[in-house]
Amino acid sequence: MAELTAGGPEQAALHRRAGDATRSQFGREVFVRAVVEVSNFCRENCAYCGMRRDHRDLKRFRARHEALAEMLLQHRPASVTDINLQAGEDPVAVREIVLPLIRTLRRETALGISVCLGTLTPDIYAELRAAGAAVYIIKFECGDARRYEQLEAPGTLAERLRHIRQLAASGWRVSSGFIAGLPQQTPEDLLNNFEVTAALPLAGCSVSPFIPGDDTPLAAAPAANPDWTLNCIAALRLLRPDWVIPAVSALNLMAPDGYRAGLRAGANLVTINLTPEEMRGDYVIYKRERFIMTEQRVLTAIAAEGLVPSPTGLVEFYRREAAGRNLAAAQPA
Repeated sequence: MAELTAGGPEQAALHRRAGDATRSQFGREVFVRAVVEVSNFCRENCAYCGMRRDHRDLKRFRARHEALAEMLLQHRPASVTDINLQAGEDPVAVREIVLPLIRTLRRETALGISVCLGTLTPDIYAELRAAGAAVYIIKFECGDARRYEQLEAPGTLAERLRHIRQLAASGWRVSSGFIAGLPQQTPEDLLNNFEVTAALPLAGCSVSPFIPGDDTPLAAAPAANPDWTLNCIAALRLLRPDWVIPAVSALNLMAPDGYRAGLRAGANLVTINLTPEEMRGDYVIYKRERFIMTEQRVLTAIAAEGLVPSPTGLVEFYRREAAGRNLAAAQPA
């Protein structure tokens, strides 16, 4: 537990060990994914999120499938190997935008496809997978059931974890995540997040710093301690050297060099934001003043840390990994 709150030389040593573990497992390659935020409608009311349903003044949007398809087919950055389609919990957007867009991308490109769409029904999960998505991102945010309820997070923690397990059992690669630095969060609470994470059938996990949203019940709360967030990334890497761990854009809201610090601490996935500019400002997970990771910013951060974009996509990496395991299992003892 002391590692999670380490500072000074102890923290530097922790991050070096995590960086070494990442390089040993993945070399100097970093996965490059793009995200498109297709809708900011949400039926949930999470206390930490600016898109919560009680935020009545937020201008809501749903993107058009045709516009997103044209942008992704004709104008996506060359470094992008995978696309993540993300939304508030909005089943209408899943039906009208996400499913048609996945089918278009699967038909026209070799891109790996991830989705981050909240808690849905088994039938919709199956439909998304049949359309061509392979990775489901569903964060549990907080590993304490009582605190989870206080934060008005989706459903109950038990339900959220059940969905994660069901998704993995049905063939999805699942990535989850939690928030570091929530109000009144203690080092013991952070450690509990690791215990939850270790028990889940995950292929990856993220750590997001708590950033108080202006139009949320937690607006007056202090922001996360940057060291705690980065130490959690490093500890995750040491816990699971084989996981894909994202550097989230909020790291740059936390500290001026937060994104690069995340890469040094063990992150090995970066994300370019391709949400159309006219919609981007209303996708307020944290604050409206977002730090948008453009292709230039992402590639600059990668190069500054002596890393390179991976030519292999995330979904292709998972496919090869599974094929290797199956081949090893088929070998005679």
